[in-house]
Amino acid sequence: MNRYDFRSCIDKGLLRPIPASKENAGRSLKTANRWLEEARRGFEGGAYNSSVLASYTAMFHSARAVLFFDGFREKSHFCIARYLEEKYVTPKLLEASWVQLLDHYRELRHDDQYSMTFLTVKDEAQKALVIAGEFLKRMEALLVSKGLTAGNEGRP
Repeated sequence: MNRYDFRSCIDKGLLRPIPASKENAGRSLKTANRWLEEARRGFEGGAYNSSVLASYTAMFHSARAVLFFDGFREKSHFCIARYLEEKYVTPKLLEASWVQLLDHYRELRHDDQYSMTFLTVKDEAQKALVIAGEFLKRMEALLVSKGLTAGNEGRP
């Protein structure tokens, strides 16, 4: 798999500038909350693979909200993490551990979705669910610190 840095993601069109949108950021957070609830229901029903997929999707939409707020659109899940590194980790606005977790669960989601032998165990699904909830809260806090108001944030 090709690994790009932030500049490569921009140059290859995998991160594209769009008009900044608090509304789309808020919608993306609402979508993240729906996926987190889906992950919770999947976990409670014993659908651990589905729960991991939904947990990652909640993380994806949480991170995507930051891009919408800043005026970017992704064409690559990998490049969302590179964007967060460049724009938030490097200037010390976000802890690197959040990007590492996003990358970890992106890779786990890929294995879960495409491998014919991958099987998620209960403990991993539970851990993914908890981390997805914490990730969502961290992205919400980041957006609030940047000016996203209560009327636009993601709680249904």
